[in-house]
Amino acid sequence: MPVDGGLFEAMRLELRRGSLVLAVLACLRTERYGYTLRQALAADGLEMEESTLYPLLRRLESQGLLLSEWREEEKRNKRFYRLSPAGFEMLEALTAEWRRIGASLDRML
Repeated sequence: MPVDGGLFEAMRLELRRGSLVLAVLACLRTERYGYTLRQALAADGLEMEESTLYPLLRRLESQGLLLSEWREEEKRNKRFYRLSPAGFEMLEALTAEWRRIGASLDRML
């Protein structure tokens, strides 16, 4: 029986949503502004719309996991993001959890 495309898409998005936080934190070990962050994520196969990325960045910053700074570059103001010390700790903890979950799923699948 073929998989219901609509149901699969909904479940795929649900699965992906939790992964995006980890991906963004991992990419922001190196300081980036929004556009270069989107490029880095896309280069690794995780394309993300601006309407998803920027609210996520604001939420992570409000949670104390990111630091940001406005700077002028190429005659334009750009907001640069990087991990805060708490962000590095969270990335380490989430990475360990991701690996535990992945190992469990690998055994089950």
